[in-house]
Amino acid sequence: MFRKILIANRGEIACRVIATARRMGISTVAVYSEADQNALHVGKADEAWPIGPAPARQSYLSVDAILDAARRSGAEAIHPGYGFLSENAEFAAACEAAGLVFIGPPAAAIRAMGSKAESKMLMERSGVPLVPGYHGAAQDLPVLRAAAERIGFPVLVKASAGGGGKGMRVVERLEELAAALDGARREALASFGDGRLLIEKYLQRPRHIEIQVFADQRGETVSLFERDCSIQRRHQKVIEEAPAPGMDPARRQAMGGAAIAAARAVGYVGAGTVEFIAEGDKFYFMEMNTRLQVEHPVTEMVTGLDLVEWQLRVAAGEPLPLPPGGLRLRGHAIEARIYAEQPERDFQPSTGQLSHLRQPREVPGRVRVDTGVREGDAITPHYDPMIAKLVVWGEDRAAAVRQLTSALAAYQVVGVQTNLRLLAGIAAHPAFAAAELDTGFIARHAAALLPPDAVPGIAVWAAAALALLRDQRIALAAQSADGGASPWSVPDGWRLNAAAAQELVFHHGDGPAMLVKAWPLAEAAFRLDLPGGTVTAALRQNAAENRLLLDGVSRRLELLRQGDAVTVILDGQIHRLTWIDPLAPPRKLAPAQGQLRAPIPGRVTRLLVQAGDRVARHAPLLVMEAMKTELTLRAPAAGLVETIRHGVDELVEEGTELIRLRPDDELP
Repeated sequence: MFRKILIANRGEIACRVIATARRMGISTVAVYSEADQNALHVGKADEAWPIGPAPARQSYLSVDAILDAARRSGAEAIHPGYGFLSENAEFAAACEAAGLVFIGPPAAAIRAMGSKAESKMLMERSGVPLVPGYHGAAQDLPVLRAAAERIGFPVLVKASAGGGGKGMRVVERLEELAAALDGARREALASFGDGRLLIEKYLQRPRHIEIQVFADQRGETVSLFERDCSIQRRHQKVIEEAPAPGMDPARRQAMGGAAIAAARAVGYVGAGTVEFIAEGDKFYFMEMNTRLQVEHPVTEMVTGLDLVEWQLRVAAGEPLPLPPGGLRLRGHAIEARIYAEQPERDFQPSTGQLSHLRQPREVPGRVRVDTGVREGDAITPHYDPMIAKLVVWGEDRAAAVRQLTSALAAYQVVGVQTNLRLLAGIAAHPAFAAAELDTGFIARHAAALLPPDAVPGIAVWAAAALALLRDQRIALAAQSADGGASPWSVPDGWRLNAAAAQELVFHHGDGPAMLVKAWPLAEAAFRLDLPGGTVTAALRQNAAENRLLLDGVSRRLELLRQGDAVTVILDGQIHRLTWIDPLAPPRKLAPAQGQLRAPIPGRVTRLLVQAGDRVARHAPLLVMEAMKTELTLRAPAAGLVETIRHGVDELVEEGTELIRLRPDDELP
């Protein structure tokens, strides 16, 4: 067995590999970019080596930098994790040439299966059913256009290399094909360094079912059963579960046998996943991911195995560590990916500092949280915005869904926007409970899963007011201790010959201003005149928790104050309110519809208009790349393009003006 390994990755997967290595007595080496100097995986490893600037191409995708760190640290093997270089055949070969063990399949197997096009041709020769499509080497537009017309719209454009939904587009009509090919090719190049594409028939209501396979260097290959990964957004998995609902033994055996045959066809070694798309009683080979999958924990939960340990043992030349009683399924597991993103804005990534982070309590064998961040860390535009993976287990699927619902309700994230509300909506949806799963689930149920923000109730307004009043009194006490307080600075609403009341004004989202009147009572309590009525309220705090008392009823909550922003976390809901300071200077209003601004930090990859062009409202103007995702920014209004502020390849911060428009109603 290895004495020391290097993990050529970051975030939660690096932390995940480190945990198993430590349990096995293996020393670990982390690598980190300039943006990750203080990252969680750096602190968890036995040692950590810098490998370059924040952009992945100059650090986590730099073969030379990683091999140099391995050589200098004395590592014997490299675990690639997933993403980055994990499916790069040249990297696997370079490790071997440097005398290092690549903890993954041989380079030849990565080449054969890492290319979706080549793997499909191999499966076609082996008789495995394929979705109708084009997987050829010719990549010019006329060839791809002819292939799409022959297959019939809608079609799916996919990157030939890599996975994770990167470089993937659904094309409904011929007129959309050229732009989709351009966008998919750019995204594929940015994510995998390979711009080759393939085209497939887009099935309307398919399920995404994958088989976990494992093979050792002696030729022993096994299936560790299936996972259902049908709940997706932007062609990327969001919720995965094992076993697949409704999977009967005969179909499990057929799909498992096909997956094993696929692995053996290329002399596979290590952990791999053979992905199928299923519709009705038919299933079709999609691709093989020649690495450990993001969703591997659900397989671990239902088999009781540690797949990273299997990887390490197989890479060290040991046989598959099969359990004495054979491979068996036990219960049901579900994984939910927690992302920093904005589901209501087409799942655009969200950046910022995790000012408050509370995770569900982990229960061995039942509730597990795999994460690479902690409170205070930043979600940056440089890498994937996944915060964590929440994995739950139950005796059956219904029990697992209940466990998922409970754990999601305990998750609290403040500082970035997240998909937690969407995940909770999925877990509570009757169609999910009934296992009515397919890849269009989120789009079909979007209205129910992404409802408008709930209007805060009395408890939320009361909690925000009490938080503000508490902080004002803390500040006053600090002034008094320094000898700087005076009767005139006491914020108690005192009036001569009138009752003492303090008025507080809050905003929630784009809603109207809400006035709260606070009348001080004994024992730090207040009578509050609120939008929904009058209550007696108080905050009770200790080291363990905050309690809100409303007319004698006690409720647990979390309160955070950052400047004028007050966040109230109550009953699993996060409410963000803004206090309107009456003494603050008036806020400047940004020019409304004449500016196109960057929604998040990123890089301009393509300009779709020129100065002087007339554009319609919602017309595409510019393409940005951020967090390995392409974002097409559209015109906020119809008008004339006056100025283009930034060009291709320029890096821009959130809020930066990109294009200035002169709306039609301002034109002469």
